[in-house]
Amino acid sequence: MADKIGAQALCDQVAGWSPVEGGRDAVRKVFKFADFKTAFAFMTQVALKAEQIDHHPEWFNVYNTVDITLSTHDANGVTALDLELAQFIEGAAG
Repeated sequence: MADKIGAQALCDQVAGWSPVEGGRDAVRKVFKFADFKTAFAFMTQVALKAEQIDHHPEWFNVYNTVDITLSTHDANGVTALDLELAQFIEGAAG
């Protein structure tokens, strides 16, 4: 299991992410793209990375918008895996 770092620590290191409200140790960010094709290409990149590190996001997609929440379920909070995935996501988003 990855080391728990907490939502605020991730937000301090990766711009644009926010702690999830309601007491859950998780982070969230909404991405908007030019169109569905671009959003889906982004999701494909993230999916391949998530599979590679065996750490999968919670996400929701409608047309050009991708809403992503990160938290490590077996740690019941934000870990180094979430940080790694958030940093990758930022690069993939351009």
